[in-house]
Amino acid sequence: MIANHLKLDLIRETFKNWYGKKADFIHKLPQTASYREYYRVSYNGDTVIGVINEDRKENEAFLSFTKTFNKLNLNVPKVLYEDLDKDVYLLNDLGDTTLYSLIHANKHDYKAAPQLIELYKKALEQLLKFQIVADKSIDYNYCYPRSKFDLQSIVWDLNYFKYNFLKLGRIAFDEQLLENDFKKFADFVSSVNTDNFLYRDFQSRNLMIKDDQLYFIDYQGGRKGALQYDVASLLYDAKAEIPQYLREELLNHYLDKLESDYGYDRNEFIKSFYAFVLLRIMQAMGAYGFRGLFEKKVHLIKSILPARKNLKYLLQRGKLDFGIPHLHEVFRNIISSDEFNIYEERFLPNDKLSVTITSFSYKREIPIDLADNGGGFVFDCRGLNNPGRHLEYKLLSGRHPDVIRFLINNSNVDEFMDNVYKLVDSTIEKYLELGFKNLMVNFGCTGGQHRSVYCADKLYEYLKNKYDINVFLSHIEQGIKEEVIR
Repeated sequence: MIANHLKLDLIRETFKNWYGKKADFIHKLPQTASYREYYRVSYNGDTVIGVINEDRKENEAFLSFTKTFNKLNLNVPKVLYEDLDKDVYLLNDLGDTTLYSLIHANKHDYKAAPQLIELYKKALEQLLKFQIVADKSIDYNYCYPRSKFDLQSIVWDLNYFKYNFLKLGRIAFDEQLLENDFKKFADFVSSVNTDNFLYRDFQSRNLMIKDDQLYFIDYQGGRKGALQYDVASLLYDAKAEIPQYLREELLNHYLDKLESDYGYDRNEFIKSFYAFVLLRIMQAMGAYGFRGLFEKKVHLIKSILPARKNLKYLLQRGKLDFGIPHLHEVFRNIISSDEFNIYEERFLPNDKLSVTITSFSYKREIPIDLADNGGGFVFDCRGLNNPGRHLEYKLLSGRHPDVIRFLINNSNVDEFMDNVYKLVDSTIEKYLELGFKNLMVNFGCTGGQHRSVYCADKLYEYLKNKYDINVFLSHIEQGIKEEVIR
């Protein structure tokens, strides 16, 4: 384990060993969904990327694949220097522009940005070279954790979905019925031909654009596998939100090339394609649960909603007819669950400041700010007298007149709220001046039922009457949502 304060020293030392001189400047890049750490190293008007990853086997897989791909003239990073004993290596710098960043910059408007469609088509054409051409040269002994995406790998992904998404997301399911469907589904998927290279994480954040060329990264999880998996990964990448008509166009483009250039049967491909779409969605949801709901990575939490839309489309169009009735029920529970409503992004018809107010229970967790800027307020209402300690109020909420009277007469709630108003007012006025767009205000109490509900309601009424802004209210434990959009 490398201590954090020694990591910069390790990058400095590694760079000097490669270049022979000290770096001019080293900047740590934002953490990705993985545990690898990336550093941009500047020197003499140029830059390279330093990588620290303490998973030796993953490093060996990545470096082996990269060297093979470079020999085949595939657009991947170049390995400049490696020291596996110290878990560090250097790569050429491919910049910061990903396919996803271009999609986001174009506001997901594919019709208005035809260059995005062309990039997708080029990506699919290059994918075939990874899958079929490179397959013949790869040393699969370096694959990690397995050399083939087989039945065991599929079972791992299904369990990842169950434990890290269904359980963390509090989605109802019957354990035995779910296991029955998992077995049936895994048996079907594992029967598909696995004689090609499976990239494993072929999605828009792993496609880089530099000098108008596509480059490919993060293939260290690659192994033998089915062609369908990577196509499903790209076309049903939740955050990219590719419209369905375009998915069909891109799928047909891939299949045309698969048939004409490599002699594969498109009909055979399609027979199991949507099973792999579903498998990939479940695997990704497992990541959204673990790295998002558990580790609080905001961009992964945000992916839950478009992933739910993908599930809804597949169910409605009958694409998931694999004899898995209980899984269908679980998917419907995911689609209809109120558990994720507090994570919903607000696509507003105007460009005003949005204030999101929530009440919550400290028995669970403080709600996450999905506006990417963090911060906001968390007010602890547990210092107010608790109506829940009295039998006559126990089953009531903070909206009931009797509870409201109790709080006003038996606690200093008015003084508490006056202080809240002053703090929130000062921040809103500054945000309006600076043009900021999002603020979150949370009220917590023991059960999220009485004090926090009352206080959140009071602030909601106060703000919607005072400011020309968007105000959203969510009582997590009560399943209530309200909004004012001006």
